[in-house]
Parts: sequence; C-alpha cells; structure tokens
Amino acid sequence: MDIKVSDSGAFSWALVQLDPSEQFVSESGALFRASANINISVTTRSRGSGGLFGGLRRMLASESFFLSNYSIMDGGPGEVGLAPVHQGQVQQIDCTPDTDWICAGGSYLGSSVDLQLDTQFQGLRGMFSGESLSFISVSGSGPLLVNAFGGITEKNVEGSLVVDTGHVVAFQSSLTYSISKAGGSFLQSFLGGEGLVMRFEGHGRVFVQSHNPDEFGRSLGPMLPPRKS
Repeated sequence: MDIKVSDSGAFSWALVQLDPSEQFVSESGALFRASANINISVTTRSRGSGGLFGGLRRMLASESFFLSNYSIMDGGPGEVGLAPVHQGQVQQIDCTPDTDWICAGGSYLGSSVDLQLDTQFQGLRGMFSGESLSFISVSGSGPLLVNAFGGITEKNVEGSLVVDTGHVVAFQSSLTYSISKAGGSFLQSFLGGEGLVMRFEGHGRVFVQSHNPDEFGRSLGPMLPPRKS
C-alpha cells in the first residue's frame, strides 16, 4: 500500500494505491475518484467494533454512521482518491502497536483495515472541550489519515502543552488531558475571547489545526440569507 498526500494548501487530498490483497476504509462520502477495478462496499463495521452499535458510537464522535471499504476486483493494482469535507490539510500517521492514536472532532478520514477503530466516551470533558462527547481510538499497525480545518502542526509534548479547544486533530494515548480556563479567571478567559483550553500532560505527539470549524460556522452563519420555508 502506498499513500500520497497532495500538498495543495487548503485543498489537500490523498491518493491511496492498493495491491490486490490490500483494503482500505474511509469515512462515507470521502471518495472523489477511483480506478475502474475498485470495489466499493458500505459497512458499519470496523475491525473489532462494528454493526449497528459501532455506527451509532461513531456518530457520537462526530463521524459518519457508515464506512466505505475499498478493495480490488481483479489481479491488478488500483487507486482511490479521498478528500475531507472541510478545506484544510490531510496528514498521514503511521500507527504502531506500542501506542494508540485518538482522533478528535471528526478528524478521522481513513485507515488500513488492519487498524482497529473504537469509540472513547469523553464525558463532560468532551462537552466542554469544544470537540465531541466521544473520540475515535485507533490501534494496531498501519497507515491512518486525518484531516484538519486549515493547516496542521505537529507538536512533540515533553511535559505539558496547552491547546485552545476545537483545535485538536489527533494525539497519542500516552498523553492525558484536562479542561481548564485560558486566563487567570473564567471572566478574563471569556473577555479575552479564549474561553477554555485543553492541557495535555505526559510524553507524546499532538496534531493541531490552525482554524476552528465551529468558530468559523458561528461567524459565517449571521451573514447567510435566511432559509426559505
């Protein structure tokens, strides 16, 4: 399997090249092109967690109910082009069995079928984080594709890191996080326009997006004409 991520700024996408024995899954609706020998099937299953319950759990994590599965119909190679809904970068993460990856806020785009997808309930932390009530946990060995709104920055945490809520793309499970105010008090935080932040502790990697899709939606909404009934 070979994955090429285009460097197209705000319009990044990924080309997944498959051999006959390989398969890849993605969020439903991520496909924008495929070679003629690609078989596309729709499922609610992921390795180790699936069925109706698996689809419902992914919806709680701001992901699609369905997954698209791509495989080869003949003995030759094939390719699949995938792109996210939001304008922004796509990042490939090479997962290893020693640590899981946590995808936040609907950032999961696709992965090898060798990776196991599960849902982690975040409780009140998820509600206040500006992300979602549940995150997607990815474990095993293989390539993972995540997407962001805007640009992606990777940070290696050695101790602690503060990230504004709504800007986290993915992080390693070796890190823990808590929700706290950005300023000296909650009043200062909200008056300064920052509000709450996620404080990561431990050792691991974090991918951060430069823009917050929820904030963008709130600023764009009042400019749109009212819907006609």
